[in-house]
Amino acid sequence: MLLVGLTGGVATGKSTVARMFQRCGAEMIDADALAREVVQPGKPAWRDIVERYGRSVLQPDRTLNRHVLADIVFGHSRELAALNAIVHPRVARLQRRLVREIGRKDPNAVVIYDVPLLFEAGLEARVNRIIVVSADRRTQIERLQRRNGITRTAALRRIRSQWPLSKKTRRAHYLIDGTLPRLRVQRLVKTIYADLVRLEGDGPVRST
Repeated sequence: MLLVGLTGGVATGKSTVARMFQRCGAEMIDADALAREVVQPGKPAWRDIVERYGRSVLQPDRTLNRHVLADIVFGHSRELAALNAIVHPRVARLQRRLVREIGRKDPNAVVIYDVPLLFEAGLEARVNRIIVVSADRRTQIERLQRRNGITRTAALRRIRSQWPLSKKTRRAHYLIDGTLPRLRVQRLVKTIYADLVRLEGDGPVRST
């Protein structure tokens, strides 16, 4: 089985690329979905978050108010690190369990782990290959403002809370420009997926 980390910057088009890989036949694990699962009301991560940040980060139904929490942590490295320390270990345990389940069903699977903070969380050694989806800063800002309804300043805070894309791309095995026309991105995804299938068929693959 081949475990592939799919990462990039915020609003670079990574989710679109992930869906393309899934349509090619890859098994998909979404770190954001796992993060939402581990912070469901009453779960240990949820309790730790409420204890640190107070009940002001909750909505009336007791789920996390992500906009309020984002305002607290983005642009404040200490608070962001504290939140990540609560969430990331639990996400990692859930991800490993899902990988084992996939492996039991299909030992030859190509598994795409869609994880925005792959490098920031120190996960690069756990995957066999890394795909980075990139975009220019202006595109990131425009997409964030349009998608999240936030100011340019808030968008920049979110972008700067992650590693610079230039640093991520230097560590990638494969690069995808998320600003390319959709058909070109699809062709590139198909080419990369074919290479990943070939690598899996060749036997154990080192992560470096």
